[in-house]
Amino acid sequence: MATGTRVTRSSPSMKQAPTPKRIRILLADREEVFRLGIRQLFSLEDDLRVIAQAATSEQAVSLAERFKPHLLVVQEEIAAEPPGNFMDEVRRVSPLSKVVITASTVVGDGPSRHLESGAANVIPRSAALSRFAKCVRESMRHKVSPVKATPVTIVRAVEYLQKPLARPVDTLTLREKHVIACLMQGFPNREISRRLAIAEQTVKNHLRSIFDKVGVSDRLELVLYALHHKLELPLVETARQQPPVTES
Repeated sequence: MATGTRVTRSSPSMKQAPTPKRIRILLADREEVFRLGIRQLFSLEDDLRVIAQAATSEQAVSLAERFKPHLLVVQEEIAAEPPGNFMDEVRRVSPLSKVVITASTVVGDGPSRHLESGAANVIPRSAALSRFAKCVRESMRHKVSPVKATPVTIVRAVEYLQKPLARPVDTLTLREKHVIACLMQGFPNREISRRLAIAEQTVKNHLRSIFDKVGVSDRLELVLYALHHKLELPLVETARQQPPVTES
């Protein structure tokens, strides 16, 4: 199946259920850095929650049986681990769980084989960051849609964990550090606005300024950047308790 081709599939063996308000997700990937990137990305979404992580097929099946996640995001190589009946095992231990496969490539018949075996969706590991959350939601709605890779990817984002300091950050204001501290806790813009007693648009303005100063392009890259460079940030509680800082 070439990238951009829509596939419509309905599996009679998979039970249908309404999309939950908060989707519980199990991550299964051999690369710890990739799992970190996905987990941080989903933590920024109000309706997505990572409840467990696995590094092998056996761990993924065991955790699926224990936690009964709504959806598993599984590396293609893990799904192919011996004895090769991963989808059957997931259906056996957690029949309502859906599976999204993350693939190194989406050319050839690989995606079709995964869909035919019962996967709800297939997404390339090089997909745009925003596509991962969208793919989860579409999968819960029984929708399979085309995915196009873009330069801003999870793979690119997690590379910040290996990169040296790219740009000086000593120009960050105290208010901007408060915004980053809230972001590290997974708070959306509305909650950051409430905690810092500033307008939601002001939060967005601060984020744009921060992105420019540290050389990142989105919230996930900023979180990974802060983790890697161990930025000294104020406590979120401190930011909430002190009076508003008069900064532009």
